[in-house]
Amino acid sequence: MGDEGISSPGKRTVGTAFWERGTDDVSPGREVNPRVKDIQVSQREALLGQAAQIRHGLRQGSNKPYKELIDICWGDAHSAGMKPISFVRQVLAACIHPELLLHGDRLPADARHRAQRLLGECNGGSVGSYTDTSGLPHVKRSVAEFITRRDGGVRSLPENILICLGSQRALMLVLNLLAQGEGVSQTGVLTPVPTCNTVSMALAEAGVVTVPYQLCEEQRWALQTDELCRVLQAARGHCDPRVLYVANPGNPTGHVQSRESIEEVIRLAAKERLFLLVNEVDQDSVHAEGCEFVSYRKVLFEIGPPFSDMVELVSVHSIARGFMGEGGMRAGYMEILNMDPAVKSWLVDVLMCPDNETPVLGQIALDIMAEPPRPGDSSHATYTEEVRSRRETLIGNVGRVQKVLDALPGVSCQPVMGGNYVFPRLHLPIAAVDQAKSVGVEADLLYCKLLLEEEGLCVGPGCEFGQREGTHHIRLHVMVPTEALDDALGRLKRFHLRFMRAFS
Repeated sequence: MGDEGISSPGKRTVGTAFWERGTDDVSPGREVNPRVKDIQVSQREALLGQAAQIRHGLRQGSNKPYKELIDICWGDAHSAGMKPISFVRQVLAACIHPELLLHGDRLPADARHRAQRLLGECNGGSVGSYTDTSGLPHVKRSVAEFITRRDGGVRSLPENILICLGSQRALMLVLNLLAQGEGVSQTGVLTPVPTCNTVSMALAEAGVVTVPYQLCEEQRWALQTDELCRVLQAARGHCDPRVLYVANPGNPTGHVQSRESIEEVIRLAAKERLFLLVNEVDQDSVHAEGCEFVSYRKVLFEIGPPFSDMVELVSVHSIARGFMGEGGMRAGYMEILNMDPAVKSWLVDVLMCPDNETPVLGQIALDIMAEPPRPGDSSHATYTEEVRSRRETLIGNVGRVQKVLDALPGVSCQPVMGGNYVFPRLHLPIAAVDQAKSVGVEADLLYCKLLLEEEGLCVGPGCEFGQREGTHHIRLHVMVPTEALDDALGRLKRFHLRFMRAFS
């Protein structure tokens, strides 16, 4: 082992001078960007560290009442055991290794033709080449055509499409564009509670003020415009609330907005001159009976002028969720409507430039999401069956989870309409809440830590996502193989009954 990290009078560790320059205060935190220090470390990190230790112990033969750990904390379908869509991987394989195209019997004809067409769109015919900052023009056209079909013919233009490194990066780019001012003039972003914790981290990094609005749990996590008006009035005394962030379908709540609800929000945004930033990554995972996904974009154009000409809207989608589940490919898009061209140029030419474009392989997967095999194509039957199977698995899993949760004492769960998560509320005994306070953690985090230790099941604590004071929740990812979910539910049931008895 070398001595590169050893500090001595003659040889100091690399980077020491940066932290020590010209001051007696040698605390590394002194030099850290205050925005970075304001970002709250995810509560999930402690659980993931605990899970890693348990996995290591199991590999070393530690004596546990379970042989393997089950993780339904993440929203990663592939790591949970779901298989990728065959057509996606076939096209990717041929693009990475074009020699496969020389052997006609190895891949379906439409997969070969798609790979050849996409390689023809790449500089030098290679996925290793750079692309335009905003994405391959062909992929932008595919996405625009997908949006047009989805919204019943309301035309989308390729020049309004920006390909980016997933939905989270798209969110970060827009926030950086809109962040400005200090004090009462500092940009405020209306943000739902609960919401995905990475949204809160992005807001802190961008240096904007989080203006939380509560979703109404008792009404299936409804977004209420009265609540938006209330927080708007309260926020204007300490910041400039200019952005309204919405997730539809909701994460972790699984709610889906009706067309009427969306129209109310759009009209409020127009009245209050709010920039609408809408996350629609779970749009193809709407599964409740009688429920359908309607995009904010479609409703905006159905309302018509002057709203369709004045409301600034950025809507985001990605390949990470839904039937694709290709989170590791890091690709998504944002569609921009009614943004001033000069402002848009700042976004494309300045903010997106350092990102060095979205990886070409991710863009290829995005192209397939936007334009899947059509009837008559050689892969259409297989593709359709795989998507149908995943959808049936999701619907069946949601039903299984809700049936088990409904039978547990001290648990209530709103019906899940969309997305890959279930977010039940835990009505915990006072003794459990007091125990958690005594060790300095939230009660649902204590619940999750004990569940992980005793049953080898990792779920997300509600405090990770924000929740109304005095309430506790957990989040379960349910886009997993049915056998794994049944095992997870058995562990959850055993633990929950023990936990409630112990603290009652």
